[in-house]
Amino acid sequence: MKGRVVVLGQINRRRAAALIVDGELHDFLIEPADATAPLPGAIYRAVADRPLKGQGGMMLRLPHGMAFLRQGKGIHPGQALLVHVTGYADEGKAVPVSPKLLFKSRYSIVTPDAPGLNISRSIKDEDERERLLAIAHSEMDETEGFGLILRSAAAGMPEEEVANDIADMRDQASGVMDAAGGTQPALLLEGPDPHLLAWRDWEAPDQVVTSDNGFEELGVLELLEPFCHAFGALSGGASLYVEPTRALVAVDVNTGGDTSPAAGLKANIAAARALPQHLRIRGLGGQIVVDFAPMAKKDRRQLESSLRAAFRSDPIETSLVGWTPLGHYELQRKRERQPQLENLKL
Repeated sequence: MKGRVVVLGQINRRRAAALIVDGELHDFLIEPADATAPLPGAIYRAVADRPLKGQGGMMLRLPHGMAFLRQGKGIHPGQALLVHVTGYADEGKAVPVSPKLLFKSRYSIVTPDAPGLNISRSIKDEDERERLLAIAHSEMDETEGFGLILRSAAAGMPEEEVANDIADMRDQASGVMDAAGGTQPALLLEGPDPHLLAWRDWEAPDQVVTSDNGFEELGVLELLEPFCHAFGALSGGASLYVEPTRALVAVDVNTGGDTSPAAGLKANIAAARALPQHLRIRGLGGQIVVDFAPMAKKDRRQLESSLRAAFRSDPIETSLVGWTPLGHYELQRKRERQPQLENLKL
């Protein structure tokens, strides 16, 4: 199976989307098992409940639960404010939110509290940047105080298509801001489901499959099965184990049967290249600690280059923190997804 294929359907009555690139599972999205869980991207009118002394944060009330705002300075209990859900909460913890609202679509992002017109830095062609900037000026009313970011996917797209996308996000933002008044918690904009996320964030595919049995026909369940276990095979007989705990995600890299002098470096580079895919499909984020296979310290720079290259194209924000005194490597990854695959009965 060559090319990029997007499969949209359901697994266990939960909406799901799979991206297959040249026969290999590249990405996977599925709705949380808890249908009431706030989805990242949802916008709420929240009410400040109580400050968390010593942490500088504020607990907020949502219609069905609590949220945590990291920066609560200047907010007093009982105050209503608009917040944007930034990720999933760990079990027993409040939903993380931010006061910085984003209205995101395939080509555009409207930012109500950050005026200005911006074009993605990845669009290098000056003529194309000028064309897109002209479209942005024609669609945005700067008197509203809204900002706009045109995403890299807008490059080369027809003017009408980009303009309609901007107008839709602008109108959506205006509608939410108009509903900002009120004193009770309320959901103002639902977060995107997997099908919408696939359309919004994945590059234009060569084929989109929406048939009821598309997952079975294209073998998506078989492609998913290896990611439902801790063990992951790597090239050259090496392997890694990805094991989430409540505090962090532990990754262990093994050389397998290779006993050559460069076995550790080869296994570690293979693990670095595979790690973004494993974290993405497994839905893992937060603190990640990697116990790489033994290798010479002089090889660390080469391994770090492989890690940077691997995560450069990954859509989920990930910080490569560095080495610990014990020789482990730490990463910090945004919790945009839930660690749900181990719960699937494939």
